Amino acid sequence: MGRSKVLVVDDDLTVRDVVRRYLELAGHQVALAGTGEEALALAARLRPDLVVLDLMLPDVDGLEVCRRLRATSAVPVVMLTALGEEENRIAGLSLGADDYVTKPFSPRELALRVSSVLRRSLSSPASGELADGDLRLDVAARRATRGGDDLSLTTREFDLLAFFLAHPGAVFTREQLLEKVWGWDFGDQSTVTVHVRRLREKIETTPAKPIRIATVWGVGYRYDRA
Repeated sequence: MGRSKVLVVDDDLTVRDVVRRYLELAGHQVALAGTGEEALALAARLRPDLVVLDLMLPDVDGLEVCRRLRATSAVPVVMLTALGEEENRIAGLSLGADDYVTKPFSPRELALRVSSVLRRSLSSPASGELADGDLRLDVAARRATRGGDDLSLTTREFDLLAFFLAHPGAVFTREQLLEKVWGWDFGDQSTVTVHVRRLREKIETTPAKPIRIATVWGVGYRYDRA
């Protein structure tokens, strides 16, 4: 991956310093921000490969920062959320965050999560295309189009759609999708639910009545070719 640029956003100086040290040990270049406005300015100037974003910031909160980032960029975002902030966590995922780590957290675990997301977002797999009617994914370029128009997909959304397109007709539980797409052997399965909903909004003609990503009640999801 080389030396990826990671922007760490947290108003706690101690947290910023600890995270910086662990990420630098993992081989990343690290920039630090203590407020939402500072984070947005640095993101625009530095164009980081990934943002570690605390949701509780003193000026612009993390959810608004994520919303503004997503308006102009598909940069991967790993959220830091306090234990019990499930609503905020789901809101962040709904805005396009790729992953989350719950406070108090292990800096080593966070560094591993960052590296995992970066591997997926910066990887260049063998060339090839996955397609379903007017929906096409250029795997090597990590570009998705529908009817010739570019789709703005986050790293995880792209990975999830690519997995579905590669396994049409098969039913997968949320737990299986967490393992195969996120690489997690544990985690909040609502993460999958939120990403499926976001994908439907981008690839389905009528998201409330999906024809591509079907819910198999009591089991999980199945991708049906349109």
